[in-house]
Amino acid sequence: MPNKALRILIADEQHFHRMKTERLFNQLGYHRVAPVQSLVEMLTLVEYGCEPFDLVLINASLAGGALDLFGFFLDNRQVHHALIYDGRRAQLPPVSAAAGFPQKVQQRVQVSHAAQPDLASIQRLMALIDSPVCEAAPSPDHEWNRQRIG
Repeated sequence: MPNKALRILIADEQHFHRMKTERLFNQLGYHRVAPVQSLVEMLTLVEYGCEPFDLVLINASLAGGALDLFGFFLDNRQVHHALIYDGRRAQLPPVSAAAGFPQKVQQRVQVSHAAQPDLASIQRLMALIDSPVCEAAPSPDHEWNRQRIG
């Protein structure tokens, strides 16, 4: 079951692409999707947002070389995960969870040469982002705290 609280941002200058991608997320049960049409809008929402975005999808051509998208998303605390698509235009090498990059890169930023994300690629991406979290092992004083409280 999808986590309906995930915040998703789609940045693409083509209205049809934004709408199509948003509908794919809606089909999968994700409805907190914000579409934007410019780099300035995307930067404004990311930088001045109260809470971080769980996922940002951006068409690489939107930056037009004005911003190193890969570096921006890799070190940005306001974005947990990013997919840069149409990366061939920005001359970015493809980066996916299967690539030989460090785990931090694989989990945070992916680059696709596809012109637009399709349902299968979004499903794979969301399987990584929206996977069930394993419970952490209790700390040694966990039992003591529970006994004391209740």
